[in-house]
Amino acid sequence: MDKEVTTTAAPFSMQSMQPMQPVQSVTPQVHHSHQEDYNVKDTNPQLGEQWPRDGAFGGREWMIGDERFTSTYDLVEQMFYLYVRVLKARNLPSSAITASCDPYVEVKLGNYKGRTKHFDKKLNPEWNQVFAFSKERIHSSILEVFVKDKEMMGRDDYLGRVVFDLNEVTTRVPPDSPLAPLWYRLEDRRGEGKVRGDIMLAVWMGIQADEAFSEAWHSDASTVYGEGVFNIRSKVYVSPKLWYLRVNVIEAQDVIPSDRNRLPEVFVKAQVGCQVLRTKICPTRTTTPIWKEDLVFVVAEPFEEQLSLTVEDRVHPSKDEVLGKINLPLSIFEKRLDHRPVHSRWFNLEKFGFGVLEADRRKELKFSSRVHLRVCLEGGYHVMDESTMYISDQRPTARQLWKQPIGILEVGILGAQGLLPMKMKDGRGSTDAYCVAKYGQKWVRTRTILDTFSPKWNEQYTWEVYDPCTVITLGVFDNCHLGGGGKANGGSAPVRDSRIGKVRIRLSTLEAHRIYAHSCPLLVLDPHGVKKMGELQLAVRFATLSMVNMFSIYGHPLLPKMHYLHPFTTNQVDTLRYQAINIVALRLGRAEPPLRKEVVEYMLDVDSHMWSMRRSKANFLRIMSLVSGFLILGQWFSDVCNWKNPVTSVLVHILFLILIWYPELILPTLFLYMFLISLWNYGFRPRYPPHMDPQLSWAEVVNPDELDEEFDTFPTSKRHDTVRMRYDRLRSVAGRIQTVVGDVATQGERFQSLLSWRDPRATSIFVVFSFCAAVMLYTTPFRVVALVAGLYYLRHPTFRSKLPSVPINFFKRLPARTDGLL
Repeated sequence: MDKEVTTTAAPFSMQSMQPMQPVQSVTPQVHHSHQEDYNVKDTNPQLGEQWPRDGAFGGREWMIGDERFTSTYDLVEQMFYLYVRVLKARNLPSSAITASCDPYVEVKLGNYKGRTKHFDKKLNPEWNQVFAFSKERIHSSILEVFVKDKEMMGRDDYLGRVVFDLNEVTTRVPPDSPLAPLWYRLEDRRGEGKVRGDIMLAVWMGIQADEAFSEAWHSDASTVYGEGVFNIRSKVYVSPKLWYLRVNVIEAQDVIPSDRNRLPEVFVKAQVGCQVLRTKICPTRTTTPIWKEDLVFVVAEPFEEQLSLTVEDRVHPSKDEVLGKINLPLSIFEKRLDHRPVHSRWFNLEKFGFGVLEADRRKELKFSSRVHLRVCLEGGYHVMDESTMYISDQRPTARQLWKQPIGILEVGILGAQGLLPMKMKDGRGSTDAYCVAKYGQKWVRTRTILDTFSPKWNEQYTWEVYDPCTVITLGVFDNCHLGGGGKANGGSAPVRDSRIGKVRIRLSTLEAHRIYAHSCPLLVLDPHGVKKMGELQLAVRFATLSMVNMFSIYGHPLLPKMHYLHPFTTNQVDTLRYQAINIVALRLGRAEPPLRKEVVEYMLDVDSHMWSMRRSKANFLRIMSLVSGFLILGQWFSDVCNWKNPVTSVLVHILFLILIWYPELILPTLFLYMFLISLWNYGFRPRYPPHMDPQLSWAEVVNPDELDEEFDTFPTSKRHDTVRMRYDRLRSVAGRIQTVVGDVATQGERFQSLLSWRDPRATSIFVVFSFCAAVMLYTTPFRVVALVAGLYYLRHPTFRSKLPSVPINFFKRLPARTDGLL
């Protein structure tokens, strides 16, 4: 927010946000709409026929153990394309001026033109490029293929052409074999005679399941040239295999400081890539320090970094002196798959000579000190590179520990509707959208559809499922890397693909073998508020391979065994997850086309752990919604006890008497009641997968300053008065949380004080009461005791007092440890 905030800190409140002013046309407008605009909607797409998938979209069959699963291309709409494969040319004529030829091919269909790269001084070039023209946009019956000679200055020379009548083009549908290319003789400009040279082409009509689809130049992106062409293609990515590198620093020997008159304060610093960890300073000043500390890193296979380890002396609080160092390649360490121990090893340290007289020998390496380490690569864990709330893969790193898949997830990314303009192009709003889906180690990226607010992708992908309690995440982005440049608006800031929205689907909420064809809202929260950016149209099917394995997985531990045998601390989990996200983003950013860092971080919810007043309110309301069920039950029981409805109270008394007379019916009645409730709720079961809910997220009525605080940098970049106001507000919220936690602790301490004799009189009363109760319960049948207690609580209001009961008064007088707080 630009204006200065001068209000004082307000207590924790649920006030609604005032309507905001409209923003510029290049910024998505705020939607002040009703809740139904954020709901999932049914769609009726014309899904394709049962075509076996082939080529770039995966194999046609999945063999999982003894099970055979046939994957069909039936979750997307049919899209026909005219494919032109330009392979090579021969015997091209050379220019009379330059005595050479720089050939390229131009494929023209109506107003669309595609062009291959050109070769310098080559009469027999080989291109092997494919062009795809959408049948929906074909407004011509003639396809022309031109061969031209590129001139550095002036107009390119015409070498010849080949003309095709589209009515004569053959149709090919996978799994048919690829169409065989043919040599065609080049014609002159008027088509009246042959010219020198031949070109090899293959022309056919196909669908998006064609193996040439992903690598083809598309007419939908006819305005993109150069490096931008690589950024519009659909691709499948595989995230790197991550391992935990555990470095157990045991001890060191012969650690000699430069000042031999003092004993060193030694610690060990380990570094892998950008990850740096330190041990504590050895509590004893000695030349043979002992630590026995674990340092855990995240590393990716193939291992490119080395473990750099230095032993340092804390000479001064602001100065550390290196006593020895060593660099170790990660490939020499053992890969541990289970909890079996790892053997330790001694490593010699390289260190520099000391002393003033040895200044000329600073670069001379000596081997004297050594360090004792136990290092291993642990693959029995699952390296969490995503939020634990939306985890998509719970398998350990080591493939040897994987079990058989239990199902297949198929997702058809159909398209989007109603997208908002994300940038300015030629003086008007424009959006170049693509979709990214992530599940397990497999990431997919659709092709980019240029300059449209209703893109149609119609691409289908498949994943193996090992646990139904996982989440697939789909995000839509605006491609800002089509010009081939790396800076935004000609400035120094790098270009970043803009977020349009995200959808999560938990697989356990899907019915098996059912096709969900829905339109999910794309919601984004920014400093201006929650915005509906459009809708993503999907077709999802979860096919189970074995219902027995599906149900049995619910009884297995959520994470691999090593997470329970050797658990990490909360701080370690947060740090390792952050490092894992950085490694995944770095590796995927090296692909072609790259899956950029901003995309990976958005898909993996890198900022989910950051403080937010909005999230705190949302979580508070979630707790209140859970407690409200018990409050409603308590209010109903209070109405029964107060005889608000005499008929209900009489029925409860009858049920109570039956259960007391036949106590063996209590548990069967309870389970029967839950069974009947479940049957009743079956008719009201959710029809759609869960989606982003702005009301649940407390995003529609959030305070504008709280949004500004949520999107502030860390550390903050705001003015001191704004930070002070927010700090005071945070203190007020934290004070309420502190009070609630203190109240819970007080009640627990009162229970403890019953037998601790902190209050001798209260404990004496409780001891006497306990003895009398024990004698009475021993001599009185339990049925009579339960009957008397139940009738007492269900007594008529005439026999009730408005004052608190004796047990409550007694309990509230018990001491707690609050008296000892400062």
